[in-house]
Amino acid sequence: MAGGLVALLDDVAVLARAAAASIDDIGAAAGRASMKAAGVVVDDTAVTPQYVHGLNAERELPIIRKIALGSLRNKLLVILPAILLLSQFLPWLLTPILMIGGAYLCYEGAEKIWHRVSGHAEAHATVEDALPDEKTIVSGAVRTDFILSAEIMVISLNEVASEAFWSRAIILLVVAVGITVLVYGVVGLIVKMDDVGLSLSQRSSKGLAAFGRGLVKGMPKLLSALTVVGTAAMLWVGGHIILLGTDELGFHPLYEFVHHLEEAAHDATGALGGVVGWLVNTLGSAVLGLVVGALVVLVMNLTVHRSKAGADAH
Repeated sequence: MAGGLVALLDDVAVLARAAAASIDDIGAAAGRASMKAAGVVVDDTAVTPQYVHGLNAERELPIIRKIALGSLRNKLLVILPAILLLSQFLPWLLTPILMIGGAYLCYEGAEKIWHRVSGHAEAHATVEDALPDEKTIVSGAVRTDFILSAEIMVISLNEVASEAFWSRAIILLVVAVGITVLVYGVVGLIVKMDDVGLSLSQRSSKGLAAFGRGLVKGMPKLLSALTVVGTAAMLWVGGHIILLGTDELGFHPLYEFVHHLEEAAHDATGALGGVVGWLVNTLGSAVLGLVVGALVVLVMNLTVHRSKAGADAH
């Protein structure tokens, strides 16, 4: 009896260790998958605070919470089932779909740059000064989030495509929940940071007051910096997706050219070779992303946007 109990406890311990190892593996895989989607995550974090700009302070967090719930529904109820079925039955479509998503990222990044250099960004901001109602704000933010969430999930799926079906499902579930909590948690902190700064600036302590004033002054700069980083990340991630995709589909010159530059930079810089090589690869991917994005912007301006402008004129 005692021997049987000891054997049972040993079996339970083995199962517990196996479960713990599986959880560690899932956590590690989810972490790797999330890192690959970092560019989209940064852009998602940079974009969302703009939706609550100008609202009453007490409505900012409730609206962000509604957007976050909409984002989670997007990921768990629509995107996750769709890409799991796709990866199970039509895995050959993953690379083309990923490349289409990469091209969209390039377009988004290039369009932001075009708006900045052409002055359209200021005009767009003026038009948006009259804020819509909260329901419209949330629905618009959730629609935008759907595109970014789809990119995050497909990029993440590409990193775990070799895993078994249920492992993929669990890993992507962890990614979906984790990234949503991370993005909207950070967004919540960002939009309330100026309120925190204002409160601290009114404290009797000179140090806290100075820190509070610094927060209030620094938040617009932080948001601007996030926008720049997000744009650069979109061009880099989108360009890198296209670079790898063309190689996987049999067109090798682009990948080989960038890889050759990366190796040359690595060999020429000694101990810093790994970092310099990565920077060269990143720059090459970003340049490709900018070129692809600029071409898509040109096509959109000559077709869709011109047709829309003509319809508005009538």
